Amino acid sequence: MVNATAAGTPGTLYVRTRLSIMMFLQYAIWGAWLPILYPFISGHRKFSDGEVSAVFAAGAAGAILGPFIAGQLADRRFATERMLALSHFVGAALVWFLAETASFWPFVAISALYGLIYAPTLALTNSLALTHVPDRDRDFAPVRMWGTVGWIAVGILVGHILLRWHTPEGASAAEVDAAQNAGRAVAFKVSAILGAAMGVYCLTLPHTPPSSKPREASAVREALAEIKLQPLLLLFAIAVPVSMIHQFHFVHTSGFLSKLQGNPAADGFVKWVNGILGVGGGGLMTIGQMSEIAVLLAIPALAAVLSRKSLLLIGLAAYALRMAIFAYLGDSAPMVMAGLALHGLCFGCFIFVAFMIVDENTTPDVRATAQNLFNLVIVGLGIIVGSWFAGSMVAPWAKSGGEMDFTKLFSVPMWMALGCFVVMLVGYPGGSPKRPAAN
Repeated sequence: MVNATAAGTPGTLYVRTRLSIMMFLQYAIWGAWLPILYPFISGHRKFSDGEVSAVFAAGAAGAILGPFIAGQLADRRFATERMLALSHFVGAALVWFLAETASFWPFVAISALYGLIYAPTLALTNSLALTHVPDRDRDFAPVRMWGTVGWIAVGILVGHILLRWHTPEGASAAEVDAAQNAGRAVAFKVSAILGAAMGVYCLTLPHTPPSSKPREASAVREALAEIKLQPLLLLFAIAVPVSMIHQFHFVHTSGFLSKLQGNPAADGFVKWVNGILGVGGGGLMTIGQMSEIAVLLAIPALAAVLSRKSLLLIGLAAYALRMAIFAYLGDSAPMVMAGLALHGLCFGCFIFVAFMIVDENTTPDVRATAQNLFNLVIVGLGIIVGSWFAGSMVAPWAKSGGEMDFTKLFSVPMWMALGCFVVMLVGYPGGSPKRPAAN
């Protein structure tokens, strides 16, 4: 635990810089491969819709066990930075193997093991950062923003690798798709290199021991007791459909954008964008992370004037509008880019603020576990259900003659987001905009 210090002092800047590098690497590891996973395994490995759903679900299964392993150990037994280092060393080896694995069952097994190792690190980095920032509302958002910068940087890197080495000139659209799908294997290797670097770096992070007064009771049981209270109960419940909506974005947007980018008759605007962000969908999707930076930087000011409920509602409205643009204005590159930019509000005003709410509504000795339990919902339970729903139920229904009807596809999460907005509006308690910045 650290004492609050004035913003801008050398000690505060040093801590924030170290934590910012941690976030950069944490999300670059994930951002290298997640946006391209669907076209890689469906377009190159030729997995069926059901097998694709199983891969996504297997990766999310790790977040189910995360709270019962990583959170319990970090809150009760081991220093958080050591847990992170070990997890990233093992995860780097596993994600490297994914690039070389062609068969479904080995791929899904490695994905499940990787999810078990990597998913808990998302919440543990949040917990470590929230422990060491002097002021939650002022300092956490700028630190977490560097995770978004990492996602952007690696997404553009992979996009340019595909553009320069895996996009044959003068080829047909089908040939370009095949070459880019095969080239996406490099994304897993980039992720593995970053994971190994993160493992080394974690060993240098501020020491974050378990609670100084550990109790015999399970941290999971104590965290669940606190989650039963409002506002956490409704927040955890509504996070499941929100995570399902998120899955439509991560499963289908890369393929949706690849059609727009890879069309040989694409207009000059699209070709100009390709030259900056690369091809394959992943680079273009970083527009969402760019807007995320602006939103995260604005969170301290927004949190001072808007209630947590208002911020959550803004995030849900952005989810609905983004899916509406993809569904009904998908042939307009400028509008699609505007829809991608709404990701900043989706993530910043809902998911990021939700993690803040979890932190400020739980006691210090169970915060790592509570963060992991919310992670269970966002990148565990919600993704498992969402992958099955988006991949095995809605995707086959939305296909016509083997081609995806993106209007039908994206209209489903649009209506889901509108439903979540109404539930949040009616059921979530209001409150004052400013919460105490306690660690």
